Amino acid sequence: MDAPRNSTSDNADIRVRLGADPVINLTGTLTTLGGISARPEAIEAAGEMMGRGVDIVELQACASRVIAEITGAEAGFIAACSSAGICMAVAGAMTGDRMAAIERLPDTAGLKGEVVIQTGHLVNYGHPVEQDIRLTGARVVPFGAVNAASQAQLAGAIGPGTAAALYVVSHHCAPDGQVPFADFARVCHAQGVPVIVDLAAEYDLTGYQRAGADITIHSAHKFLGGATAGVVAGRKALVRAAFMQNYGIGRPMKVGKEGIAAAIVALQAFVAEDRTVIRARLQAPLLRWRAALAGLPGIGAELDADPTGNPFDRLRVSVGPDAGCTAVDIVRALEIGTPSIRVRTHQIEHGSFVMDPRSLGAGEQERVADRLREAVAEARRTRREGEQYDVQEWKARRARALSRWPDGDAEAPH
Repeated sequence: MDAPRNSTSDNADIRVRLGADPVINLTGTLTTLGGISARPEAIEAAGEMMGRGVDIVELQACASRVIAEITGAEAGFIAACSSAGICMAVAGAMTGDRMAAIERLPDTAGLKGEVVIQTGHLVNYGHPVEQDIRLTGARVVPFGAVNAASQAQLAGAIGPGTAAALYVVSHHCAPDGQVPFADFARVCHAQGVPVIVDLAAEYDLTGYQRAGADITIHSAHKFLGGATAGVVAGRKALVRAAFMQNYGIGRPMKVGKEGIAAAIVALQAFVAEDRTVIRARLQAPLLRWRAALAGLPGIGAELDADPTGNPFDRLRVSVGPDAGCTAVDIVRALEIGTPSIRVRTHQIEHGSFVMDPRSLGAGEQERVADRLREAVAEARRTRREGEQYDVQEWKARRARALSRWPDGDAEAPH
């Protein structure tokens, strides 16, 4: 058998040993690039738990006590990820703790099988959030327009078949015209409908519980620094019903003992940190990168506060018409270089990209600074030579590479 690509048996980098190319992740929390790098305490907890036997139900009860203490909820558990947590919470809202109903899903005959969500929250974060609902057998009931939803429309969408309402907090959501959470919860509760809140990448572990959420769901690997997992918290009866989906549709999305242990430890470590100190530390690379881009014609770089109010900043790089290249030219130059540097590109059509420092590894801050100016120079050179990258074509190339997996595509990042 041939050795894996780029593999050397004595290389210290496990990515290289396994045959994968190193990547510097400046996207922050994107699951496709591994999420936030795990904190040492979580890595140690996961490794120690991997070699031990444990009763998972008892371990989850331990997790419940920690989650309840930290979030102010009545109970909680660790799911495989936040997406799994949404599925299980929706399923639990339909079945309660009735095992016959749990084992029958996604057949929802005889159950309340509708979930209300405002249209502006029907986001795609790697897949459509409504698919988390549909996987349970429930039917999605959207209300409002993408830029205008009202309490009256929410009340009208709720009917005798409504099992739950889903509220999404994310920078991907439509920014204008949405029903605020307090009003959303009040309207739902007036008609006896529980509210599930997707807070996957949000740092606020307690506010939505206090404001009326019946279940909240966070990702353990998007900001807590745990292994891939989700943290589900809320009212005890609803949390129990969601947890019991492990004996139904939750079985294919079960979390391992190492994920539970890492999430518990990461949660405890996270709440003990001083967010002001962490924010200041994370600004250091952003200021270094901004300085590296200073003076380049047509290139702007400014600190960009998190749009949903989380306590950290990113660097937004804007590429103007006199830059001699486009934002997508620079992004592609960063991607195909060595090592590949990936940035957030959700606003690339508007001529900007964003750099998130939260997953930086040792020594990567300076490598990024050096590569930034090189990437701008490379982008300008390729454009002068007639090699241009339209945003839609760049996206199409990435899609083609995925369709050719596992063989890859020379045009795409590798």
